[in-house]
Amino acid sequence: QIKTIQDELGRGGQEHEIQEMREKGEQMKWNEETKTMFLKELVKLERTHSQSPDYSVQLNYLQTMLNLPWGKYTMDNLNLKNAEKVLNKDHYGLENVKERILEHLAVLKLKGDMKSPIICLYGPPGVGKTSLGKSVAASLKRKYIRISLGGVHDEAEIRGHRRTYIGAMPGRIIKGLIRAGSSNPVFILDEIDKINSDHQGDPSSALLEVLDPEQNHAFHDNFLDVDYDLSKVMFIATANNLNTIPPPLLDRMELIEVSGYITEEKVEIARKHLVPKTLDANGITKTEIKIPRNTLEVIIDSYTRESGVRELEKRIGKILRKSARQYATKGSFAKNEIKPEDLHDFLGIPEYVRDKYQGNEYAGVVTGLAWTAAGGEILFVETSLSKGKGGKLTLTGNLGNVMKESAMLALEYIKAHAWQ
Repeated sequence: QIKTIQDELGRGGQEHEIQEMREKGEQMKWNEETKTMFLKELVKLERTHSQSPDYSVQLNYLQTMLNLPWGKYTMDNLNLKNAEKVLNKDHYGLENVKERILEHLAVLKLKGDMKSPIICLYGPPGVGKTSLGKSVAASLKRKYIRISLGGVHDEAEIRGHRRTYIGAMPGRIIKGLIRAGSSNPVFILDEIDKINSDHQGDPSSALLEVLDPEQNHAFHDNFLDVDYDLSKVMFIATANNLNTIPPPLLDRMELIEVSGYITEEKVEIARKHLVPKTLDANGITKTEIKIPRNTLEVIIDSYTRESGVRELEKRIGKILRKSARQYATKGSFAKNEIKPEDLHDFLGIPEYVRDKYQGNEYAGVVTGLAWTAAGGEILFVETSLSKGKGGKLTLTGNLGNVMKESAMLALEYIKAHAWQ
């Protein structure tokens, strides 16, 4: 009779689902506290009517608990030679980062069990910080999860919502682990320097718990309301500018600078990675069109001004798209080998012209060396004399304090040694 009444009330269908959940729960690798919490919430679900708004929240909570990879870990590939091979195949240069990953693997091989490092790769855009995380996951044979933190301004994005709200969800960290299906993935926290804070909380403060090796073995998500062990997750954060990251968060991460590439490195990256990738994207085989080394050097020097290789990839893409159009229109490629003199037809007038060193023999002209985000430059500092009362030094141009000070020192030196 009770079963008939329950069927009339619409509860009969949920019994089977609850029984399934109970059986799954018994097989999970939970500690006593988590197990007690799960059973308590399951009983609460049994007493809740399926038409009640609380039912969906409760069901979502229990399904999240069952879907999380409690105690599930992928086996790390501890073959150092293989890991080095994977890292070198995908990225040219970046020796510091590769070395740190291989050091971690070596310690893991000796010790058998250790907390994963928390690394922050910082450097200019387009140098391969995000894609490096993918290679690290491939070299370790771990799952790869990436979350973009650019523009995140709500603390609940990291820590989840409390279950008192309808439509409450776990935070991005817990969601990422469910997607990965293991408790030791490589987790990329992309653009960590672009987190914002407002009246809804400060996400960078929530990340302090995630990125602290002393605390993250018991990470507390507001939705889960039980502790979860994140100590085996390898977190790799990426940033362009360290000045916008709060000092306590910066202190918890191991900083590795991923600096810009020099021309020779860009040429190698283009030959090994960008040209084959762009040829494939445009449906052209490598035997049909060739872009030799000297052409790539001219593209880098005259058509791009950057630390990374994104602009270079766009320029190569433009050349190949124009070639594809020629083939589609006339049935053949106008050029099978792109020479430096052909670049004007494909890319137009060179956009950048570098100053050339002309020696320091000219009186009143000195060659200076300048550092920019796009690489080294030379600049000419010129002086001219004019008649007038009193020695007055006029500086023109947008000079920094160091340059102003150098000019003042040069004048004072001349005054002090004029009698010689």
